[in-house]
Amino acid sequence: IDCFYVYPTVSTDQTTNSDMTPDEAELRVVEQQFARFGSVCRPYAPSYRQVTLGGLMARLGSTEDRGLDRGIGYDDVRDAFRYYLENDNAGRGFVLIGHSQGSYVLTALIAQEIDGQPVQDRLVSAILVGAAPTVARGQDIGGSFRTIPLCRSAGQTGCLIAYSAFRSTSPPPENTLFGRAPDPSLSVVCTNPAALGGGSGELHAYLSGSGNTIVGPRPAADWVAGGPAVETPFVSAPGFLTATCATNEHATFLEVTVHGNPSDPRADNIGGDITPQWGLHLIDVNLGMGNLVDVVREQAAAWQ
Repeated sequence: IDCFYVYPTVSTDQTTNSDMTPDEAELRVVEQQFARFGSVCRPYAPSYRQVTLGGLMARLGSTEDRGLDRGIGYDDVRDAFRYYLENDNAGRGFVLIGHSQGSYVLTALIAQEIDGQPVQDRLVSAILVGAAPTVARGQDIGGSFRTIPLCRSAGQTGCLIAYSAFRSTSPPPENTLFGRAPDPSLSVVCTNPAALGGGSGELHAYLSGSGNTIVGPRPAADWVAGGPAVETPFVSAPGFLTATCATNEHATFLEVTVHGNPSDPRADNIGGDITPQWGLHLIDVNLGMGNLVDVVREQAAAWQ
């Protein structure tokens, strides 16, 4: 099968929309969020004229668009997807993977180009992290898509996985940016990558060993107190993180619990926060990476 990835808001171009030339920012986010999927599918990651980080900040700080053009980013991805289908797909199954802005673009793409169309037969799954696809309240379908249900087991295909992560100790506040549906008849999707069938599960996270994040380098974590520095690009910590889907008065979200142990030398916490309204947005994909790769592996076997 193939994987078609649309990256989140990372461009540092000094315009409100990026150019089409991949810079360090685009290459870094592919490494953080997408490269590992190459072990289970053929990877495709088109460049697109996304709203840049500067454009996003301008938009969040104003009710005006200040020259933003969200349409051209969608058009670029739509054109890339059509080109991929015509020239590269050859009847293979495909997984759509996105985060943040990339997930919003893919939500529109699925609704306009795939949902209810013949090409839907080739959709293995859609993984739309850090956005807000919806279903009819209490249902596994409806809302953003008419005929694409939620994934409830790793062997299920033609289905949707989506979540936005928040710490159990810092759930979505009233001004949360994620997890709120636009209509009371709808609910935002949360499918736990560690337990698609429901309940709690252990996250097989791949967190940065060097301090790299999707929006640039940060100080590296001290993963082992008094021990040698971590030299690998990523760190995995078994038994350290669990997750469950939860709802509070403000949002539906993936609730992440950190199981630190002060009596051992391993780190007792993780980074990834911006402000409370963003939750763990910077590491949404990293948190579920190992689980998601395993799910796609099982879906690939089931689709064939």
